[in-house]
Amino acid sequence: MRRWLETCFGFSRNEYNGLIVLLVLIVSITAFPYTYSLFKSKEVVTEAELLAAIKLALIEKQKIAQQASGRITSRYPIKKKSDLFFFDPNTIDQTGWEQLGLSTKQAQAILKYRKAGGYFKRSEDLRKMYTISKAQYSRLSPYVHISTAVLKRNGFEGDVDAKPAYQKPVPAFIELNGADTAELDRIKGIGQTFARRIVTYRERIGGFYKKEQLMEVFGLDSAKYIEIKGQVWVDLSRLKKINVNIASVEDFRGHPYLRYKQVNALIEYRKQHGNYSNIADLKKVIILNQETINRLAPYLEF
Repeated sequence: MRRWLETCFGFSRNEYNGLIVLLVLIVSITAFPYTYSLFKSKEVVTEAELLAAIKLALIEKQKIAQQASGRITSRYPIKKKSDLFFFDPNTIDQTGWEQLGLSTKQAQAILKYRKAGGYFKRSEDLRKMYTISKAQYSRLSPYVHISTAVLKRNGFEGDVDAKPAYQKPVPAFIELNGADTAELDRIKGIGQTFARRIVTYRERIGGFYKKEQLMEVFGLDSAKYIEIKGQVWVDLSRLKKINVNIASVEDFRGHPYLRYKQVNALIEYRKQHGNYSNIADLKKVIILNQETINRLAPYLEF
């Protein structure tokens, strides 16, 4: 073979040896996967081995969860559960204070105050305790019930917490043209929304000259008017009047009883024919009907 290559292709001895090495490498690399498969047997995983692996994984997961829970608990301690109940701050013990949500130190400070001769005569006295925060006082104050017998036994007479006798609420009687939204809100059946609407409409119209005008307020129907009419009255001296002989278009702007064309006709007629003498002269303005004139009359002066 070597001599044939040397004769036909002129290969030298070194070139022949190099060719042989290259061929051996190519054959070895190509045949390696097949050769390896003959010696490497397939690995078979049994069901028992699979279950054991899953069990180990679950155990490891539980350990990690417990470690994380421990870190969270230590970092954010669980607050004590509190129960609210009626109590007398002059007699309740440390356990009772802690059940209400106070810490041991807070409870001990209050007991120390009582031991030194301090007493709570009214629920507001709890505010004086620096150990009780505003939030805690707001939560506890509705449940404070101070026994007058305990106070009297310790020499405190009068000026103690006591529920006032029931007083029947006095019905509101509100003047419509001077009341603000807070006063109107006192009317039974009128909330903040209606109170704002009444004030807004009153400003547009110049005041109310009769209670029935409330039904012109958006959303205030006859049923609502019947409910509230006995709680209101009208002061006519508070009406805002317009002098029709010197008024401009701006003076009537937004008035719910007049459209722009009517206002313009009212002023143009005055310019052409002179001042109006009385309400009857408005009938000369053709665009104004009698119903509109009657509604405007309380707001005009001459």
